[in-house]
Amino acid sequence: MSERVIWVVAGALMRPDGTCLMHRRPYEKHHGGLWEFPGGKVEATEIPVKALIRELQEELGIIVSESACEPVAFADERGRSLANPIVILLYRITSWEGDPQALEGGAVDWFDRDGIGLLDKPPLDSLLFERLFGS
Repeated sequence: MSERVIWVVAGALMRPDGTCLMHRRPYEKHHGGLWEFPGGKVEATEIPVKALIRELQEELGIIVSESACEPVAFADERGRSLANPIVILLYRITSWEGDPQALEGGAVDWFDRDGIGLLDKPPLDSLLFERLFGS
């Protein structure tokens, strides 16, 4: 059986006060009710940063420029026997246009580092949190 990696991008939207936006997944979806960095899958015809810009516009209704996206970490499902392992690429974003809203369900809210640490998150988002904040 051959593996087909699922590439996913996520954004750590950081405000000047140090808070970061987190998205609560809709309850009916996989990992429903858990908090994650917003983003989504990279389509076959996209490079990751362009996918992130598209996903944030669709999911949050914000406009992000390519130059505002700084790659900071990744997390993957290596070592697990999955047919389609996931790799998430995380970008830090400190400027955008618009007020982020949960346009595709779930909820969004701003949290400081300690608050994010207390949230229930999918395993890969927990790894991204540790790598972003150095826990």
